[in-house]
Amino acid sequence: MKRIRVPIREAIIVEGIYDKIKLEQLVDAVILPTNGFAIFQDKERMNTIRQLAEKRGIILLTDSDRAGFRIRSYIQSCIPKEQVRHAYIPEIPGRERRKITPGKEGLLGVEGVPDEILLQALQNAGYQAAGEKNGRLVTKQDLYRDGLTGKQDSSLLRSRLLKELGLPSRLSTNAMLNMLNALFGYEEYRTFLDDFLSRQNSSRDFSV
Repeated sequence: MKRIRVPIREAIIVEGIYDKIKLEQLVDAVILPTNGFAIFQDKERMNTIRQLAEKRGIILLTDSDRAGFRIRSYIQSCIPKEQVRHAYIPEIPGRERRKITPGKEGLLGVEGVPDEILLQALQNAGYQAAGEKNGRLVTKQDLYRDGLTGKQDSSLLRSRLLKELGLPSRLSTNAMLNMLNALFGYEEYRTFLDDFLSRQNSSRDFSV
């Protein structure tokens, strides 16, 4: 029987891609990995986390080892405390199935912790349940209509848009669409993009 994913309003910040994959089976939420310690130097990703925190709040869900707490502490220091919730997993000895040996401290990370424990950790963090979205989502058809896909200048226009939003320039179209829906309701997107396109039409060079 297919599990019903828990809808969560806040964006969930995890350490790695395998943590993200694990959580995607359990919750319906924006999930963003830090790529481990890379977050310390990745200004674009940190800016994305700031924007998500401002728009919807974030939940920090890192491993319970020293490295996980370093990452948690760093992000916490960059975000207003009222925009951050903390989810903690217990210290459970073991190793993930994909690994040959345990981690340095011999503890399971987020990807290896049982589903029920992860869901309880998020519940303990006091997440907000995401209700039904008002209005419709931004779609790929919207992106095409707005010239962000399928047109001669679409690639340059997307780059300009990502730069304005402070998002990584390497985002795929699907990832960009997910971020647009995380940051805006449809009407907000429409207002923002109409202004953005108006400014681009004034310059007509789409220089990045």
